[in-house]
Formats: sequence, C-alpha cells, structure tokens
Amino acid sequence: MTLPKQVRLLPLGFPLTSWAFAIRIWLAAIVALYVSFWLSLEAPSTALITVAIVAEPTRGQALEKAVFRVIATIIGVAVSIAITALFSQTRDLLLIAYAGWMGLCVYVAGLLDGNRAYAAVLSGFTVALVAIQQIDNPEHVFEAGMMRGAGILVGIASLTIVSDLLWAPNRHTKLVEQLADIRRRIGNYAKSAIIGEATQPMESAALLAEISALRPETSSLAFESSSGQARSVAGDNAAAALVAQLHAARSLNVLPVTADKATSERIARALERNESELPPPTVVWRADPQGDAGTTASLAWTLKELLRRDEQVRQNLAALRTDGRPPWHWRPLIYRFHRAAVEGGIRAAIWVALAGMFLVYAGWPAASTSLALIGAFVGLGAMTPNSRATTALALFAAPIAGFLAGLLEFVVLDGVDAFTLLAIGLAPLVIGAALVISLPNRTVSAVGRFILILGVIIFSPANPQTYDGQSYVIFFLLACVAPGVLLATQFLVPPVSQERRRRWMLMSAREEFAQGPSRDRRDEPEEEMFRDAVRIGQILSAGGNAPNSAETIEEVLSYFDQSSIIRLCDDKLKMLAGGPLTALAEEVRASFNKHEPQALRAASQVLCKASPSDHIVADLSAALMVASYHIEAALGRPVHLDEAA
Repeated sequence: MTLPKQVRLLPLGFPLTSWAFAIRIWLAAIVALYVSFWLSLEAPSTALITVAIVAEPTRGQALEKAVFRVIATIIGVAVSIAITALFSQTRDLLLIAYAGWMGLCVYVAGLLDGNRAYAAVLSGFTVALVAIQQIDNPEHVFEAGMMRGAGILVGIASLTIVSDLLWAPNRHTKLVEQLADIRRRIGNYAKSAIIGEATQPMESAALLAEISALRPETSSLAFESSSGQARSVAGDNAAAALVAQLHAARSLNVLPVTADKATSERIARALERNESELPPPTVVWRADPQGDAGTTASLAWTLKELLRRDEQVRQNLAALRTDGRPPWHWRPLIYRFHRAAVEGGIRAAIWVALAGMFLVYAGWPAASTSLALIGAFVGLGAMTPNSRATTALALFAAPIAGFLAGLLEFVVLDGVDAFTLLAIGLAPLVIGAALVISLPNRTVSAVGRFILILGVIIFSPANPQTYDGQSYVIFFLLACVAPGVLLATQFLVPPVSQERRRRWMLMSAREEFAQGPSRDRRDEPEEEMFRDAVRIGQILSAGGNAPNSAETIEEVLSYFDQSSIIRLCDDKLKMLAGGPLTALAEEVRASFNKHEPQALRAASQVLCKASPSDHIVADLSAALMVASYHIEAALGRPVHLDEAA
C-alpha cells in the first residue's frame, strides 16, 4: 500500500509562513502610518520605511534590529547636530565632514557583523537623512532629527505590537534543527575519518563557514523572550562546540593510524545514538606497522575528544530546546580584519565625496535627497561581500519601485483621501515586496527589500495625499540617479577586490600562526577556534570560485588545525604551572613557536615518564602527539612512526 505524499499548500508559489510574514508587515505598516497621521508627524513615511527596513521573518531578529536602529539613530542625530554646528556656513566642508563620518562608520561596520554592522552604517547615513537634507536650512536639523526619531519609534512600536498579536515565530526552534543537521553532517564526516576514508578540505571549510554564519542569529535569540538570554548562550555554546567537534574529526585525518573495524562501528553508533562510552581502540596502521603506545594514546585521546565535543553539542541543543541555561558560556568571537575595514572606509568616504561634489555642482533640484540615498546605499553595500553588486541591485530595483509607486498613486488611488482605501491600495506593494523578501535567494530578497523601501520613498504618503505629478517624477528620477551616480564612482574608484581581500586574510592567518599562542591569552580555545572559523568563512565568501581557492583553503585549514590543537595543549600546560613539571611545561611551550614535530613528541615521552599516573599529563602527552602530526602534515613530510619511540 502506497501512502499519498503530504501536500504542501503554496498559494501563488509561496508557503503559508511567507504569507503570514507579508501580512504582518502590511498590518504593521498600516498601523505605523495611521499613528503617524494621528500624531501629525512631518514625515509619516519614516515610520513606514522603518517597518520596511526592520521587517524580519522572526520576532527576535526584528526586535534586535529595531533596538540597534534606535541606538544608531540617536548617534546619527547627535553627530548631525555637531557637524551642522561646526560647518553650517561652509557647504563644502559640511560635505567633506559627512563623507569622513560615513567612512568611519563603514570602517566600524567592517569589524562587526549582523545588526551591529547595520547600526554602524545607519549611524553614518542618518547624518545624510538629517543634516544633508537640511543643508539649506541648518536651523531645522534638530527638529528634523526629532521627527525622524519619532517616526522610527512609531514604526518599531507598530511592528512589535503586530508581531506579538499575530504570533510571529521565534527563531530558536528552526535554529535547533539547523544545528542538529550540522551535527549530523559532522558525524558523517567523522565516521569517514575514523575508518580512514578520504575527506575533502572544501567540505570542512563549508561546514565551518555555515556554523560561523549563525553567529548573528544566535545573538538575536536574546531578544525573543524573557528566556532569550539563556537561548542565546546555548546557541553560542552549540556553535562553538560544533567547530571544536569538527576539529577533532579533522585530527583523525593526520594520525598515522585508524581504529579497527569494531571500534569504528562502536564510535559511529555512539555518534548516532547519543552514546558517550568509549571502548579501548585497537589501532590499524595506515603505513609501516611500527609504533608505540604514544601513537595509540593519541588515537584514543582524539576519539575521546570527538565524543566529548559531541556531548557538549547535545547538552546545548537540549538547553536550547528547553530554555535551560548552560553552566558555561563560550563567546563566539568574530574575526576583525582591520586592514580591509580601513580600505573599505576610505573608499566609502571617497565615493560619498565624489558623488556629493557631482550632485551639488550639477545644480540639480533636491540633490540632497539623492545624496542621502547614496549614503544609504554605501552603508548597505558595506555589509555585503560585494558593495558594487549591491549598488547594481539598487539601480535595478529603482525603476521597478518607481513604476509601482506611480501605479499606486495615480491609478489605484487616483485622488482618494480615505485612509481605508489607502491601506487597501498599499496592500499589493507591501505584501508583494514582503513575499519577495521572504525568499531564500539572497539576491532576489535584496531586490524585494529595495523595491519596498524605494517604493515607499517615491510614493511618500502624506495627510492629505498631494498627488503631485511633478514631485513624483523628481523622486522617481532621484531614486534612479542616486545608485547610478554611486555605481559610476565605484567604477572610478573600485572597491577592494575579492582576490585582494582573500590574499590579505591568508597573510593574516600566516602571521598569527607564526606568532604562536600568547602567554596572556584570555579567550578559551573554543572561542578562538570559532574566530578562526569566521575567517575561513570570510575567505570562502571572498573567493570561493577562484582558480587557486582549493590551495588557499587547504592552507588556512592547516593553520586552523595547528593553532587549535596548540591552544588546547597550552591550556593543559597552564594546569601544570607551579608544580614539579613547571620547567618542562615551559620548554614545551617554547617548542610551539618552532613548529618542530620531533620536539613535541620527545616532550610527550618525557611527560609520560615523569608522571605516568596523572590523567592530566596523559591527556597532555596525547594532545602533544596529535599536535606533532598536524605540524608534520603541514610541513608535507611523511610521518615516521619510529620517531615517537
């Protein structure tokens, strides 16, 4: 008997979750617009634009973005007042100051991720929306800032209330499924490594990039509910533990031995059935069947480390499901690449300055509005791997948004002044764009968000609606001119190429590895592993299709493997401080910087003989053996098992 397949309801090709999201955004936009009209705000479209920008499919993500939007607006308004007070009498200096501030904000955004990066760039182009648009009326800057702040608060409050009343979904349930799926794939990778099958470096890099990309989402869990902070901690820990588990699985690839079939099957069952007992492994030699207990111990320690990391993942996934707070917290560190951030900030300042000079000296009407849009596009592009592609998407979306806004204003509404009809007329634009935003394809989703934001800007709802054809044409042209001028400046002064960014990050990985672990290192090894995973993800996004990408990924993965095991050894060495093995521990630590596998193996043997019954020393000795094999694999020399004797 064949059971019928479950039918998934897809009205117009979109799932019901996308429709629910789109309807929530439309209702929040209508509430925001109604309240703005009721309060007689000068720019009611600000509240509507806030809803369009803050629109996220889950409650926690939307609230986090809203909080950072408020903070960034406060900073931007304060800077607007300061810049206007200093340079209100000199237009050129005002534009230069704005370009410099925009460059600084883009630099800060380059060191952050997620909504924190968004807050940084929003602090930059808020100056354009407040100070630059009032360039001819500097005395109104404070008033404009207050009105913008009021509109933002109205938009945020509307979206929050509608999301709560209509039960906007939380992110943590889907995040648990996503983390569990990554754990399953790492388990499959580990099974292949246990039995000695070949594993692909790009598979490891893709897993690390996927895990590190979850960092903004785990941080947004803190805004979901009263137990959101506990969820965020559990999510952070699970992500860090997954990185550490993958490192343990990769360590199996460099060992000169594999487990016997019975042990391999037992470990595979342990990963599948959530068991944690480790049988004593019987080694199977990959090459010359000569070895000693030290090599066997390194395999046993690596297998035990693999299961220990898997247990940590399971504990934190269980805490994430039940809103329990784990007893520890690993912070998912972000890799901050200052050189690329500085280059990005300088280029952003140049783009804004060149575009501003062109618009001002061209003498176009309402050029300040176009310059404000340019600042917004520069900021949004700074949050993506390819800023020029983001500008091109905005240029593509602007005519579509202008056409839809004109259709709404002069065909659908056509002079009506009833708010009910306005709300109904807005439904196709807002709901349609929100449906596109909900699509998994990031490029298409970005186009949908640009259409929604630009469409609202061009339509500019007011009370009463003016239906001024000249105003519509001007805003339509400015919305198209802004990304066009910016794209021209970005071709004149191109952004940092992906190949150059990838080369810089590889150089930073080499330099950091050459320096070795710092004595005053305060971060946990798991936290630093996650930071290295973030860098690998950035390298992948910067040049995944480059001809020499595979070699670059292999090299940076090698640095990841060696640095991670050395940090783990360094932490175990700290446990010996103040004891009889202090001097020996210092010698071992000094050998890390030399990257000599023979020295590490000799130190491992000395430690075993010095304290054969101490389990801490035994684990350290085995970890040193694993470190020696990682280093030897990186050096490209064949492993000689008799060196460990």
